[in-house]
Amino acid sequence: MTNKLDIKDKSGNYSMLGILALLLGLLLFLFSLDLMGQSFKSLSQDTIQSFIQASANPFIGLFIGLLITALIQSSSTSTAIIITAVASGSITFQDSVPMILGANVGTTLTSTLICLGYIDQKKEFRKAFATGVIHDFFNIIVVAILFPLELNYGLLSSFTTQIAGLFSDHSPAAVGDNMTYNNMFDFGLSQGFIDLVGNGLITLVISFAGLIGAVKLVSRQIYNSVIGDSQSKLRLYLFKNPFKSFGWGVVTTGIIQSSSITTSLVVPLVATGKVKLKKIAPFIYGANVGTTITAFITVAFNSTTVLNTAILHLLINLFGILLFLPFPAIRNLPVKMSKKFAAVIAKHRIGVAFYILLVFFIIPFVLINIYQNN
Repeated sequence: MTNKLDIKDKSGNYSMLGILALLLGLLLFLFSLDLMGQSFKSLSQDTIQSFIQASANPFIGLFIGLLITALIQSSSTSTAIIITAVASGSITFQDSVPMILGANVGTTLTSTLICLGYIDQKKEFRKAFATGVIHDFFNIIVVAILFPLELNYGLLSSFTTQIAGLFSDHSPAAVGDNMTYNNMFDFGLSQGFIDLVGNGLITLVISFAGLIGAVKLVSRQIYNSVIGDSQSKLRLYLFKNPFKSFGWGVVTTGIIQSSSITTSLVVPLVATGKVKLKKIAPFIYGANVGTTITAFITVAFNSTTVLNTAILHLLINLFGILLFLPFPAIRNLPVKMSKKFAAVIAKHRIGVAFYILLVFFIIPFVLINIYQNN
């Protein structure tokens, strides 16, 4: 059943209400970003200092990024939040690196949750769960490699600043330092709203909610416009070979602006036996790259000095692609891991609840508390 707010109606024509909803989503996105930046700046020094001290610990930063993304179910949104925090000076670029890495893991929760719809069907559940956790294993392996390299050698931050330096007037060493928020899209609404509310923390929460709502609204409108009823047609062309599948994963996610949506789309295809798990994996890898486009949109409407945070998000995911995609044996490693894990979980289906709670909530909460108390 087509909703009146969908960008296309039943006949395939563009709906005026749908177009207005898309424009409203874009405007809400821009306003929420600006409000967030202004809210960060208006927080008390004690609040900002606490935030900086917490994020300065790379382990806490990693699990904060994971936890936030798991809760709001959008790495695009959490990355936009982190970029805005960097742009406002609330955290440094170096402190944002572990948070971006954590966000990459947190976003995988959605596809894992989708598989619960098949929990009463043992065979379908095993296939669905294997599909859901491919995204988990892929990003966990990438983070397990990159996090120690960043922690010990600053590999990601230094490489990113070198690249960002090519597109900036700043020298490579200076990129990421003393960042200022660019108010070119501020028409006084954000500061006026903050003055009206009278509390920067409350407006910060409101801006988070607005940003999440905007991404969801825009994602839905574009998804209905681009994909709509064409899933069966897409299935014929998306997964012909690994590189085409990867490319479609990038393009589809780049348009929809949500890897959570695109990776969730393929879970039913594998569960029902329409597509093999091995053919789906490159599409999921591509979705990881496509989701980084939101970060560049965020930069475009904030400040060019935070370009390195967007580049960082892209580099993390490109590293995973260069590691996995060209080599069939390595490319299929997450597939084999997810199949074996799914076979165990299928025998003890209650285990999926323990897995989700443990990886995405209990471990981050416990480790954040441990490192805060040390």
